[in-house]
Amino acid sequence: MANCWPRSASWIHFCLGRPTKRIIANDVELWVSYLGVEEANAISGLCGIDVAKKKKISLVTLLTGLVSLSVALTLTILLLASYHSNRQSLFKTRFALNHSAATKISQTIDSLFQSMRAGLKYTGAYISVNHLSNEQELQKQLELLRLSGNFFNSITVVDETGLVRSVTPSSDGTVGQHITAEAADEALASRKPYISKPYTSSTGRRIVFMSEPLYDKDGVYRGFIGGSLYLQEDNILNMMFGKHNIDSDGSYFYIVSSDGHLLYHPDKSRIGEDNSANPVVQKVLRGGSGYDQVTNSHGIPFLSGYSPVPENGWGVIVQSPISVVYGELNRYIRTILFYTLVPFALLMITAIWLARRLARPFVSLANLASQLGRGERIVLPDIKHHWNREADLLTQTITMALNDLQKQTDQLAHAAMTDSLTGLTNRRTFESIMAQWTEKRQPFALIVMDIDRFKSINDTYGHQAGDEVLKHLARIVASSVRSNDVCCRYGGEEFVVLLPFTTAPDARITAERVRTAFETRENPLGIRPTISLGIAHYPSHAESAEMLFQRADHALYQAKEAGRNRTIVAD
Repeated sequence: MANCWPRSASWIHFCLGRPTKRIIANDVELWVSYLGVEEANAISGLCGIDVAKKKKISLVTLLTGLVSLSVALTLTILLLASYHSNRQSLFKTRFALNHSAATKISQTIDSLFQSMRAGLKYTGAYISVNHLSNEQELQKQLELLRLSGNFFNSITVVDETGLVRSVTPSSDGTVGQHITAEAADEALASRKPYISKPYTSSTGRRIVFMSEPLYDKDGVYRGFIGGSLYLQEDNILNMMFGKHNIDSDGSYFYIVSSDGHLLYHPDKSRIGEDNSANPVVQKVLRGGSGYDQVTNSHGIPFLSGYSPVPENGWGVIVQSPISVVYGELNRYIRTILFYTLVPFALLMITAIWLARRLARPFVSLANLASQLGRGERIVLPDIKHHWNREADLLTQTITMALNDLQKQTDQLAHAAMTDSLTGLTNRRTFESIMAQWTEKRQPFALIVMDIDRFKSINDTYGHQAGDEVLKHLARIVASSVRSNDVCCRYGGEEFVVLLPFTTAPDARITAERVRTAFETRENPLGIRPTISLGIAHYPSHAESAEMLFQRADHALYQAKEAGRNRTIVAD
């Protein structure tokens, strides 16, 4: 220390007070160079300063930290952007699907009630002119109406005095008695077509009642003919919708009357329950049609689509639990993590090792990840060899990793657009393509086909054999059309084909080729199943995609009614 004293003449002065401490603290490097590390440490120790704490962060550490932070933020942005963009997309898709389903169901119910009213009107006109006084013939006509259409659980004829003239089924026991139900009194007094709100009859049944007035050939009012639906028993609504109401993902629909009471619900015990407080029910009863998020009576959030029924003022609500969307979203995020964590981990390790030399490849990586996070398709640049061997290797590794990720994304997109059983495109793709073509006003033909008596095949040979028949039909359809035609499995045993720039006669030729091939070629079961087909053309048969499909589906129904195994073009 004596050797240092001449260079530190003011030793005691430097070790006293704040000025000394501040001088040493602000110029540690000068003291180290002048006195040496050990002596500088001794002086700073006497003054309460740790020279080691004033060491600066190295450039390697700084660059490594910045690169590491950049990679971590890139992965986070990717996940957050993917999460939010796909969440919005899934919500919109589910809303659109539920609204479309509600609209189709309401249209079906509207057509059903028009048919029911037409049946009552026709039978009423016939009996009021010919058989109103003939009880035996009256009973025969009522039974014929009930069994032929299977629309009503019971049908009643009441004369102008309120006396029940005839009832089917006859076991009802009210013939010869005067009506007591308030709905029947209203129908009798109105002398007009009438439909009641749901009410409870004297037998304890929950009923909706529809009637048509009876006038004889001289125009004299003779009472009414009315049909009843027993809401809590087997009826036409249960027959049409009961088997397919609840999907595997928890989606279902229900029907409410014009005053908000449940007319149809998967849980029959809830039929008749007042649901008018539900915000979606209030909207649909005001004539609204759309979609909204709602919480049900059990506190479960749902994504609902709703549509009114014009014929009777009812409302249809189709809803899916919001957990379904989040389940799909979580699976998507897990898939992204599965395919990105390993490449990003490798990237992190390599970046720590080559921090100062590989700044440019990391910028390129961040840009690509940002594009992926925004949901854009990545266009990988041509691989250019870097002057640095390590940087060149890293660039190729990153490109390969992102290329694999892009392939996985393409595979997921392909899976979302394809029916997993048949390999054909699915219903979502079909509806999207048809919407695009109608929006562009592009002419095309639509073929809708359905395997005849497919349920009996499943019942006889089992569902696996039924699946083989579906795949057999898919192969025949795909091999019977042009390369630019679109073949889709619409659902169940129903297939559709979109033929761009094709007339209805040409579409019929194609349909007959498919029908004949399916009937004559050998199939996995060794039997001869058949198909029925309906054809509609845009825009000659309809101006919208929804109406066009209805026309083709109606033609298919006509083919079924005409004996099956045939092709019918829409009128």
